[in-house]
Formats: sequence, structure tokens, C-alpha cells
Amino acid sequence: MKPVSNQPDYKYRVEVCFLPGQYPLYAKDMGIVVVIDVLRATSAMVTAFDHGVDRIIPVATIEEATQYIGLPGYIVAAERNGEVVDGFQYGNSPLAFKGQDLRGKTIVITTTNGTRAINLARNARQLVVGAFLNMTALSEWLVKQNDNILLLCSGWRDKFNLEDSIFAGAVMDRLLESGKFGVEEDSSIAAKYLYLAARENFLSLLKAAPRRRRLEQLKLQDDVKFCLTPDQSSMIPVLRDGVLVPMVHEPVNT
Repeated sequence: MKPVSNQPDYKYRVEVCFLPGQYPLYAKDMGIVVVIDVLRATSAMVTAFDHGVDRIIPVATIEEATQYIGLPGYIVAAERNGEVVDGFQYGNSPLAFKGQDLRGKTIVITTTNGTRAINLARNARQLVVGAFLNMTALSEWLVKQNDNILLLCSGWRDKFNLEDSIFAGAVMDRLLESGKFGVEEDSSIAAKYLYLAARENFLSLLKAAPRRRRLEQLKLQDDVKFCLTPDQSSMIPVLRDGVLVPMVHEPVNT
């Protein structure tokens, strides 16, 4: 893909889209889309692959997920508004998959925000999943790619959230340091400064967030701490024909 830039000093763009609803405004000329839902869908996906799951099928609706309940080899997960949906054993907690042997299993999952963003960007030339858990591995892989990159934040029910935006700023900052990438959108600059303000303590970013109270009411403090701890994994999930699989020896895009 030919890079799009008005600047002569970098080859490719990296941009941040804060909201899934704004994705169509950013998608043009973006070859790689990184879907981010730090709390908790993309963190759960990275963790599940770390524990041996073969593939993950992200679906948009509870009705679609229900069709897989009881099928041999399938684990079915559904979350809405931070809680496990009635009738399902799993939601979007990464800790639910931690410590399990998931080899040979397929997870079917639907969540409030993350799977919606994946479905929205499913036609991107390449879609990968990002979280603090795989931040360095993801950033190092992205730096090697010869393409424009969009960091797509899942947000919270169509609204801006801090954790996804700060993570996007962290990845973007690393790509900018390479000298290979540049930005043309104000949202990307804003994400970088959010990250710079929070980089000394990612856990502190939620202290001022009103949504913190709901997370506490749902007793999700352990999930939050786990999800905001960087570099626990080198796994990068990648979408292939509508199914997420672990990236293995992925070639550099040219």
C-alpha cells in the first residue's frame, strides 16, 4: 500500500481513533488496524492464546454466541456492561482463562465493546489485537511493517475511555520513535500526551475515572490490575477469515 503523507520525513502514518463510531473517518488508506479493548476483551484474548486455545471466534450478538453452547470443543463467553451474561459460564475476564489448559479448544466470545470493534474493522487488510499484556511484542512487530497503522480504541458503549486511549498513545509513541511513522490527526497527538501523563503508573489512570466505581462494585479490581500490567505476553492475535488465531512467523508487509 502506498503511504499517505504530506510530510517528506516519514514513510507511513500511525493514527489513533478514539471511538468505533469514528472508524469510517479514519479507515481510508489504513492497512493495519489494531483493535484495543484493554478492560477486558483484548486482554482476555491474549491470555487465552497464552494458555493454548486454538482460535477465538468474535461474534457481535448474544444470539450468535448461544448457538455454540454445548458443542464439543467450544468455550462460549458473553459479557454485557461488565458482567457475565445469564446462561454463560464465561464473560470477558482474562483471569478466567489464566492457569487453564485450553489446548484444542475454540472460544466464541461476544462483549460490549471489543468484539463490536473487531466486527467493525473486519474488512481491514490486516487486523490484530492489542493490550498492555502484549504491548512490547505488538509494538516491535508493528515497527517492522511497511504500512499505515490505525490504533482503534473500543471505548465504553460508544464513548471515550482512558485505558484504551492511553494504551494507543503508548504504542504510537514507540512507533514515532522509530522515525518510520508520522501522524496527521489531532487525536493521535492527544493520545500520545495522555500516555506521557500516565506512563509512570498505569493503574493510577483509573483513579480519577468515574467508571472506577462501577468496576469496584463488580469486584473487578484483580482484573484491572492484571490488564494494566504491561508485557506479560508475546502473543499477537490476528484475524483470519473472521477468526482470531495466534500470529506465528508473520511476514513483514511490503
